[in-house]
Amino acid sequence: MNERTDDALLTAPTEGSELPDDAKNPLLVTLGDRVRNLRARRGLTRKAVAQAAAVSERHLANLEYGIGNASILVLQQVAGALQCSLAELVGDVTTSSPEWLLIRELLEGRGEADLRRARVAIGELLGTAANDPARARRIALIGLRGAGKSTLGQMLADDLDVPFVELSREIEKFAGCSVREIHDLYGTNAYRRYERRALEETVQIYGEVVIATPGGIVSDPATFNELLAHCTTVWLQAAPEEHMGRVRAQGDTRPMAASREAMDDLRRILNGRAAFYSKADITVDTSGRDLPASFELLRSSVRENMARAGTAA
Repeated sequence: MNERTDDALLTAPTEGSELPDDAKNPLLVTLGDRVRNLRARRGLTRKAVAQAAAVSERHLANLEYGIGNASILVLQQVAGALQCSLAELVGDVTTSSPEWLLIRELLEGRGEADLRRARVAIGELLGTAANDPARARRIALIGLRGAGKSTLGQMLADDLDVPFVELSREIEKFAGCSVREIHDLYGTNAYRRYERRALEETVQIYGEVVIATPGGIVSDPATFNELLAHCTTVWLQAAPEEHMGRVRAQGDTRPMAASREAMDDLRRILNGRAAFYSKADITVDTSGRDLPASFELLRSSVRENMARAGTAA
């Protein structure tokens, strides 16, 4: 079973998905949306989740389209396959204790800027957010496959005269096998552990570096928090069509071979992760730009940020 992230694709809709919305139970529709969004955020295929949850693909498809009234045991299996709590799957985890409710009340209705300040303050209070003086000189590129992280990352590292690290290669060194084999042999949870370990070691070794990160690194909050705390993050953003075109230009036809709905799935994955990618310090939109123009935009954005931080090369 291949549970890779960015090229994970959906199967075709079932007949039940054609039901008009007013014929569906609103609670089941909401539950289905949550399951589908969690799956998209993690970049997992419906087939992979169905296999991990020990349910049929049709059963899972019906659940996602709001026409499957799954038992609580099935929902528990699906939650396990999606690496989340049952509470997160079926509702708001912040209903789990009085303190959660009080904290939620304080944060409810706040804008993204306020929420970010609260997150940083909580991290400092609990000692989980490091005041890392090298943060401005560690540049981590995030985004979907086809964003140009490897190509632009190497160019940026050469320009800044710092090492370039592809985190996927470091993950493979730790595991002793390819990323695909990690997923196939050991599963997504093992992959996430290797990913966290590779990031921690890279941060420990390098005070100056450009890092190309896997597209799904935002799927694990603990690892993503680690990245945000120790690196200046740059979201290499592009239109879904450009992501797909670049992947195909590299000779990778797996997305197109895996599903007739490749573009729909790519959009869903991007939509599921965009809110996390947007937490980056810098956003560089390469849509409609060739490689030299994209690099110049990335270079100028990073150098301007370094100048503001007083660390310009």
